[in-house]
Amino acid sequence: MSESYQPLREPGYTPEVVLSVDSELAITRQVLQETAPLNIHSHDYMIQAAVALDCRVRALVAALDAERGEGS
Repeated sequence: MSESYQPLREPGYTPEVVLSVDSELAITRQVLQETAPLNIHSHDYMIQAAVALDCRVRALVAALDAERGEGS
């Protein structure tokens, strides 16, 4: 059972545009609010939530790194 697949992101991926920590935190809170009521038994909804949250966590970490003067 060897199926070919495409990864969501390459290792070490960081967003191209980095907003302020406050902006990223507000957007992340909004995504959390939107994904919280989704049906956990729906494969499609859980995939959508996972992708949205992955994007938000990466953007939030990038904003925190930028604020600290750290970079990848």
